[in-house]
Amino acid sequence: MKDKVVLVTGANGGLGKCVTESLLEAGAIVAGVSRKIQQSDFPNTRFDPFPGDLSSGEGADKIVQNVVARFGRVDVVVHTVGGFAGGKTISETDDTIFDRMLDLNLKNAFFLMRAAVPQLRKSGRGRFIAIASRAAVEPGRGVGAYGASKAALVSLVKTAAAENQDAGMTANAILPGTMDTPANRQSDPNADFSKWVQPHNVANLVLWLASDYGKDMNGAVIPIYGNL
Repeated sequence: MKDKVVLVTGANGGLGKCVTESLLEAGAIVAGVSRKIQQSDFPNTRFDPFPGDLSSGEGADKIVQNVVARFGRVDVVVHTVGGFAGGKTISETDDTIFDRMLDLNLKNAFFLMRAAVPQLRKSGRGRFIAIASRAAVEPGRGVGAYGASKAALVSLVKTAAAENQDAGMTANAILPGTMDTPANRQSDPNADFSKWVQPHNVANLVLWLASDYGKDMNGAVIPIYGNL
């Protein structure tokens, strides 16, 4: 990964922090994206913060353009941004929650992908890695909107894989189960955290997919469920 330019969304989040640290340790140059992010979040000369908003096509375009202006290219995109709202059946889910899940888990990925794919194609070995969810392929009670939005994200990634393999670009999705993050611990304080997926294990999988070792993996949907 030495000197590869990697754009990480949600770089200072629960998983994004582990991903960013792993990439920096592997020698990558990391462009960290979040609505609120600063240099002090990762005191490393190969880290640059790019505050921005992915909720619109214009915002995503601006982020990618700023990264290219700074480094001249983008080799890898790791999209960790997402959100969860659930607990209600489909018949009880209101428009606000459904729209929120689509915005957080699908639309911003689409805007980012649309902006970044031309740059990843230029790389000749571009990588797009998205964090989806186990719920994308194993839906359950009370997660209809969330699971549907993550399933749509998986479909988007697989489409990108098919459309861009001619340029040596790959696109893959990772499906974690419940991850052991501070936010998840707070929302379910009585759970057995030892059974949850450790973020650093997801980060190691991201690192492998982003590296030359992962060049033959394209359009994959990779489960990492923990012990639940």
